[in-house]
Amino acid sequence: MQTKSAGITLFAAIDVGSYELGLMIAECSRKRGIRVIDHVTHRINLGTDTYTTGKISYAHVAELKRVLADYRRIMDNYGVTDYRAYGTSAIREMVNSQIVLTQIEQQTGIHIDVLSNSEQRFLDYKSIAAKGEGFSRFIESGTAIVDIGGSSIQISLFDKDHLILTQNLRMGVLRLYDQLRNIDAGASRRDYVITELIDSQLTVFKNLYLKDREIRNIIVVDDYISPVLEHYISDRDNPGFTDSPSFDVFMDDLRSSNPQDFARRYDVSDDNVPLMYISGMLLSRVLRTTGAGRIWAPGVTLCDGMIYEFTENRKILPPGHDFEEDIIACAKNIGRRYMGLEERGRALENISLKIFDSTRKYHGMGGRERLLMRIAALLHDCGKYISMSDSGECSYDIIMSTEIIGLSHLEREIVANVVRYNHSSFVYFAAQEMVTDLDHDSYLTITRLTAILRIANGLDRSHMQKFQDLKAKVKDGMLVITVSAEEDLTMERGLFGDRADFFEEVYGIRPVIRQR
Repeated sequence: MQTKSAGITLFAAIDVGSYELGLMIAECSRKRGIRVIDHVTHRINLGTDTYTTGKISYAHVAELKRVLADYRRIMDNYGVTDYRAYGTSAIREMVNSQIVLTQIEQQTGIHIDVLSNSEQRFLDYKSIAAKGEGFSRFIESGTAIVDIGGSSIQISLFDKDHLILTQNLRMGVLRLYDQLRNIDAGASRRDYVITELIDSQLTVFKNLYLKDREIRNIIVVDDYISPVLEHYISDRDNPGFTDSPSFDVFMDDLRSSNPQDFARRYDVSDDNVPLMYISGMLLSRVLRTTGAGRIWAPGVTLCDGMIYEFTENRKILPPGHDFEEDIIACAKNIGRRYMGLEERGRALENISLKIFDSTRKYHGMGGRERLLMRIAALLHDCGKYISMSDSGECSYDIIMSTEIIGLSHLEREIVANVVRYNHSSFVYFAAQEMVTDLDHDSYLTITRLTAILRIANGLDRSHMQKFQDLKAKVKDGMLVITVSAEEDLTMERGLFGDRADFFEEVYGIRPVIRQR
């Protein structure tokens, strides 16, 4: 058993993926940063089971338990003090995941949390950002991260160091592999069939989201193409970097070679060659669709993102990129897509945050809830794109149907409900239990954030941003909202009562408006 030096935390990341089970152990310290000391992988094809039947076979469950028990022993031998184990799409799409995960925890001692797609892709994104200045420089001009998984691919667009949109397309490596086997087109028609399968979705993506955007660079994250790009066909002076023509040459070699000869030449498993072909075709079609000329394969895994997030949360390392602003950028782009009023969204965000910050003692919420408050304010009127008279329900449906990278499904549901109840009658917990599986703490978060957003909305009821300055402070059992305004506030005062009543019910303090 290894001994831990002072100031060093031994952390383990376990990725229960669609095609592979990975364990990465790292030393994390303020002085030395992150140093990976072991990385173990075990091939296990969970994805084909799940995508076909909705369940993992008994044989694979037994194998999963055996390998995780081995990982547990490895972690103990190293003296690991903390770990995270995450399941991705193969676990996420299981109909009996809770039964299987409970078995695994009881028999191996390893608890597996299931990531939503947006959480998984956000961790992959963080693993790339961990590359530091190289990442920041690469995304300064039009860049797309193409994150290729077993079930789907995620395409995230950046411009001038900002995330501008992200979309998930259900055509991952294992899913396409199964479709090709079912079609049984034969080797001569293979390229034609897979091109049609991929382009049917990429064409829609291009028409909806690319339009006049210029994409010069592609960052690829996958389990098959990335290692080859990194070690065999990248620039000699810049490992992991290559260009589109060089990648085309590689794909020609992959198509024309005997699989066994290709596997030996590039030092990969024979079994991986068909999956590498599909991943390569996905990247090739994205390159063709976007017109990008430069490719970077940083060679990162989900485990890298898990370790980076651990050091970030524990404040072992300073943040190298403002990920919260990327989540906000996604919310702003959703607002634009549904013709939201940006100026009003900013006004409600500003008012909401001032009220949130001034009432921390009363709500006890932290930074994550503050982020959800910002997103709810920015998306407060997205449902009006569909219906002016039923904007609350329409907003709820839009938010629940739209992925916001970095948010869990539960967090997205919290935001959707806050926006819904900003426009409609609040449904109390006893009634909510009959139509949702929200837990009590989530219900309280929705209640508290809704009360704040309703006040902010009431203060800008005219949509005219009448206030040049606004301050909020709790004094003598009241939330005193002091505003500077030259405009008439008769309407705001007159319609403030119901919103103030709900706020007082939630917080026990009465909001009042005072005009300078």
